[in-house]
Formats: sequence, structure tokens, C-alpha cells
Amino acid sequence: MERIVCLLAGYVFGLFQTGFIYGRMHGIDIRKYGSGNLGSTNALRVLGAKAGATVFAGDVLKILIPCILVRVIFASRPDIVHVYMLYTGLGVTLGHNFPFYLHFKGGKGIAVMAGLFAAVDWRLAAVCLVVFAAIVATTRYVSLGSLAIAAVFSVWNIGMGYLGAYGLAGSLYVEYCVLSLIITVMAFWRHRANIGRLMRGTENKVGAKKKEEA
Repeated sequence: MERIVCLLAGYVFGLFQTGFIYGRMHGIDIRKYGSGNLGSTNALRVLGAKAGATVFAGDVLKILIPCILVRVIFASRPDIVHVYMLYTGLGVTLGHNFPFYLHFKGGKGIAVMAGLFAAVDWRLAAVCLVVFAAIVATTRYVSLGSLAIAAVFSVWNIGMGYLGAYGLAGSLYVEYCVLSLIITVMAFWRHRANIGRLMRGTENKVGAKKKEEA
């Protein structure tokens, strides 16, 4: 029951669509421009740097806040905290990616995942920041950097869990790994169009003139 509550509560938090709200406040529906996505990258593309930063911050906070609450509520049960945070994170990601009131068309979940990195382990957040920055600076592909840190997320959690860093053992460790992989696979699935463009060499680069896709 606690797992279900974490998942559902996370979904509710994820329904706070920062990109949609920010766009409406400025008289625009960003779903009709750029990539048609509600995430921070499309907000940056359509409305500029301030919009991108605001949407990114909002998407990070909407997962960071419930994960911190999980840490506080289950502070006396350190063996389960990380598992419950991933259930919460999965719920937020589902709400962000598939908001029911927007016909299940939301963002791609990378900004949300960044908030989950910080909630799980600040070292994970630092590693992913370096990886993302290095890839984007080298290739100018935001999508490639996003896919890389999504993969790092699972590798880190599986490795640290195996080393006993989070006090996980037995079935809890297996559950933790499965949740990590689900979140990573979801990120790759949401980026499937980007993966196709990367393979064809037609993906948009940071700083390049963007073509409207919607």
C-alpha cells in the first residue's frame, strides 16, 4: 500500500505542467510550436532562455519536494527510503510525461529525472551534470546528453546498490534495480524520435536554427 501511495502521490505532483502553465501565462501553447513537447528544452526553443530555466526549475522541484517528503516520513526506515523514492519518482515521471488532462501528452522527463538524481544521491547528480555538459558541449546534441544520463542513472543505482551504499539487500535491491531500469527505459522510449534523428544525422543541435516539428 505504501508503494501505491508513493506512486499515486508522485503522479499528482507530476501533473503540474510547468511548461504548459508558463506558456499560457505568456499567451502561447508551446505544444503547437517547436517539437510540441512540454519540457524545458522546447520552452527554451520557443520562448527563450528565461522560459527554459523557469520550466526546468519547476520540473526539478516537483519531484524533489515529494522525494524529500519521503525521506522525512520514512526516516526511521532507511532500508526502504530509496525504494520508495523511486516509486515516487516513477509516479512523477508518469504524471509529467502522460498528464491525463492534456490527453496524456507531456514532456520527456529529463528535467524530472535530474531532480530525482539530486534526491537519490548528490554524487549521482554531480556525475550526471558533468556527463551531460561534456556531451552537449562536444556534440551540441541535448538529446544525446539526456540519453546518456538516463543510462548513467541505472548503472549508478545498480552498482551502488550492489555495493551496499543504500542499505539495500535481497528483494529490495532487485526491486530498486527494476525501478531504475523502468525509469531509464521510459526516458529512451520518450526520446525514440530523437534517437531516429540522431541515427540519420538530422537531430537539432544547440545553437542551430530550429525547424518547427509541430
